[in-house]
Amino acid sequence: MKPGNLIITILLAMFLTACGGSKAIKKDTEGTNYKEAAKINVQLASGYIQRGQLEIAKEKLDKAIEQNPGYVPAYTTMALLMDILGEQDDAESYYLEALDIDPRNPALRNNYGTFLCKQNKVDEAVEQFQHAIKNQFYETPENAHANLGYCLMKAEKPDYVLAEKHLRKALKVRPNMPSALLAMGELAIKTKRFLMARAYMQRYHSVSSPSAESLWYQLQAERALDDQKNFLRLSRELLKQFPDSPQADLLMDLSNK
Repeated sequence: MKPGNLIITILLAMFLTACGGSKAIKKDTEGTNYKEAAKINVQLASGYIQRGQLEIAKEKLDKAIEQNPGYVPAYTTMALLMDILGEQDDAESYYLEALDIDPRNPALRNNYGTFLCKQNKVDEAVEQFQHAIKNQFYETPENAHANLGYCLMKAEKPDYVLAEKHLRKALKVRPNMPSALLAMGELAIKTKRFLMARAYMQRYHSVSSPSAESLWYQLQAERALDDQKNFLRLSRELLKQFPDSPQADLLMDLSNK
C-alpha cells in the first residue's frame, strides 16, 4: 500500500470510530432502514476513497446525507474527500455541519483541529484541540495533545516550549506513540538538542518502520554528534529506501557542501 493510501485509510478509520457513536438525528426521513442505508453508503464511500474512485465516493456520501442528515460520519468522511480534492472551503463547511450536530464530540474536535492546522489556522486549531483535551469523556486525549504539540511546532512563530509540553503529555499516556516520537525528534533537531533527537528517533525506529523523515532527523543528529559510522549507515538507508524523497534531495545537497 502506498504511504498516501495508508494515511487516508488511517484517517477514515479515525473518522468512523470517532463519530460512529454519536447520536444520529433524523431530520427528513424516518425509519431504521434509512439510517442503516446511510451507514452502508459511508462504508462504501470509504472504500472508494481508498481506491481513488472519488466521484463515486461523493455520490455515496451525498446519498448518505440525504438518507440521514444527522449522521456525523457522513459529514466527516465528506470533509476528508473535499480535502483530498483540494476543496478546503467545502471541507470546512462539512466539519462545521458535523459539529452543529454533535458539538460535544472530542474526537471530532480533534479531527477538525488537525484540518485547521493543515490550513495554517493555528489559533483556531489550538481552540479545537483544547476543547477535545478538556472533555473528560475523551478516551484518547493523547491524540489531541500530540496534534496540538505538532501544530504549535509548525506555526509561523513556533512555540517549542509549549509544543514539547503537549508532546510529552501524549507520550506519558502512550510512550510508544509513533507520531509523538517523530515530532519530538523533529523538535529536538530544531532546538539543537541532538542527543535527545537521537534518543527519540531510536525509540521511533523500535516501534515503527523507518520513514524518510525519521531517517533524516536521526542522521542530522548523528552528523551533529560526529558519529560518522551511523551517519553513513542512515544516509545509505535513506537513499536506498526513499531515493525520490525531499529528504534524499536534502541529503545530496548536504553532501555537496
